[in-house]
Amino acid sequence: MNVFLTSVSSVLVIVLIMALGYVLRKTGWFADDFGANVAALITKIALPASIFMGVMNHLTKEKLFSLGTGLIFPAVSVVIGYLIAFLAVKIFKIRPGRRGVFMNAVVNANTIFIGMPLNNALFGEKAMSFFLVYYIINTVSTWAFGVFLIQNDDPTEASSKAGIKVNWKKLLPMPLVGFVVAIIWLLTDVPVPGFMNQTLSYVGSLVTPLSLIYIGIVLCDAGLGNVKFEHDSVLALIGRFILSPLILILLIKTGDSHGFILPALMNKTLIVQSATPMLAVLPILAKEAHGDVEYATNIVVLSTLSFVAVVPILMTILQFI
Repeated sequence: MNVFLTSVSSVLVIVLIMALGYVLRKTGWFADDFGANVAALITKIALPASIFMGVMNHLTKEKLFSLGTGLIFPAVSVVIGYLIAFLAVKIFKIRPGRRGVFMNAVVNANTIFIGMPLNNALFGEKAMSFFLVYYIINTVSTWAFGVFLIQNDDPTEASSKAGIKVNWKKLLPMPLVGFVVAIIWLLTDVPVPGFMNQTLSYVGSLVTPLSLIYIGIVLCDAGLGNVKFEHDSVLALIGRFILSPLILILLIKTGDSHGFILPALMNKTLIVQSATPMLAVLPILAKEAHGDVEYATNIVVLSTLSFVAVVPILMTILQFI
């Protein structure tokens, strides 16, 4: 029952903030161009600050070097996930504007805003170092490769019709820059000045509420009737909640049989993180790349609401792993 209540509580907060964005847009508080302004603020300023402070607050140089072998399993699972998602795009003929979003939905998780509080509630502070293993892989995956897939799936550009091509101007998105700067800063052992720490913390804290408010705005503009279990959305949900944790479970079991045995708590932490909902910023990234914002919004909303049922089922399965 505690697991169920924890998952419901995590989701309820998110739904209420989405509802706020919906209501404020519906009542005319937000102008038509407000969503675009919010998207730029989040991706170019708030997200880099949030990622920088996430590294500073939850990692030390010693922890970074001690993560070691544990990084291999989620890293390999991410690579396999991308390969399967890419094949799914081809097999199920997912159209341009949705492809990058779909692959991100299958592979990358909302670790910070849903995964971390849930992990603390389920396993406590003793599992924080294990959570950081998945956090690092997920962050690198999202901002070094995932965002690249979305940006190069722009249906308004000819490149999206000819397959994925390198756009060198988009290889260093600001969130990735924030992560790289954070790692370099961490390795220098130079403390973050108090005024800088507080400023970046305040700015970074804008990411979650603004992203969820933005989703509410998109829902209002699209109409709630458009949130549905369509073909491409169901495929994304299967990838996020079934395929992603299944790949990791199989890798962990394979590692066990070959002598690469991880602590039981680490196994549970990694598997739970692999099945958290999709990134709340997916609709914003889709908008930046002229992608299918309504599709991105649809799968984020569906995955968030479905998560209430997924967590108890997943925790039950973990008892047998």
